[in-house]
Amino acid sequence: MSIDIDRFDERSPEELTELSNPEQVVRFLYENRDRAWKATEIARRTEVNENSIHPVLSRLEERDLVRHKGPYWAITDDLDRLERAYDLHRITRKFDDMYGEEDRDEWIAASENATEER
Repeated sequence: MSIDIDRFDERSPEELTELSNPEQVVRFLYENRDRAWKATEIARRTEVNENSIHPVLSRLEERDLVRHKGPYWAITDDLDRLERAYDLHRITRKFDDMYGEEDRDEWIAASENATEER
């Protein structure tokens, strides 16, 4: 993949980092928060694979970051919640960059070892 050199020169490193599927969907729905969208249209406009869009939307709905009614999806109307979720995501990403991502299996093993040592 390539980008236009003007975009390269004008954007910050953060702006050039590719967004995950959930990030793309949240950004799209937030920027278009005056409308509700069908999943296929969200997929088309965000370039998220159509086979991935429903699981992405469902996970976002479980976290109360999007609303769902019939075939339509919209960003949450709780913008404070959305802001807190974004802040947590940003901080987590920063720590992952600084210290590396955590390994779930390592956490489980450490927890089991701590329990056995008691």
